[in-house]
Amino acid sequence: MSTAEAPEKRSRLWLVLLPVIVFAALAALFWKGLSGTPNQIPSALINKPVPDFVLNAVPGLNVPGFDDETLKQGKVTVVNVWASWCAPCRIEHPLLTELARRPDIQLFGMNYKDEPQNAVEFLSTLGQPFAAVGMDRDGRTGIDWGVYGVPETFIVDGQGMIRYKHIGPLTPEAIAGEMAREIEKAKAPLAGSGS
Repeated sequence: MSTAEAPEKRSRLWLVLLPVIVFAALAALFWKGLSGTPNQIPSALINKPVPDFVLNAVPGLNVPGFDDETLKQGKVTVVNVWASWCAPCRIEHPLLTELARRPDIQLFGMNYKDEPQNAVEFLSTLGQPFAAVGMDRDGRTGIDWGVYGVPETFIVDGQGMIRYKHIGPLTPEAIAGEMAREIEKAKAPLAGSGS
């Protein structure tokens, strides 16, 4: 083999190997992404104040709507984003009813991109665990909160700071584990403030 042929063979070898190496790297990244936990997608709003918003009450429900100021009144609030058309919302609903019994939190619902009469029917059928339900009919408030889809659940401390976000339906394990820890952490600043 002449010295001129050796570099040519090496460059042909690279032309063959380079696409294989690039494909393998992309496949590894894709596989890593699939093996992640989707409900642990970080939110840019963690440890930031809730966005300014006003959600009116859902007509036909006997609970008020809520706004950003309501979430700054000293009590830890769990805000669940839900819709009547959301099948996973139906599945997690009994867990919300149980969560609402905790005396150390208040449970609010953000009804997302829904028709009021469908929201009323949903809660009439499954039970109404929320202390307040705000109607986000056009989804604007959900966008401001960084909602990807429903259901999603946020923990907001008594000063109106978002402390935790759970994407997807709640599970008993999530409520007893990570959410319970995050609720306790959200209560901690309140204990130090004398509230």
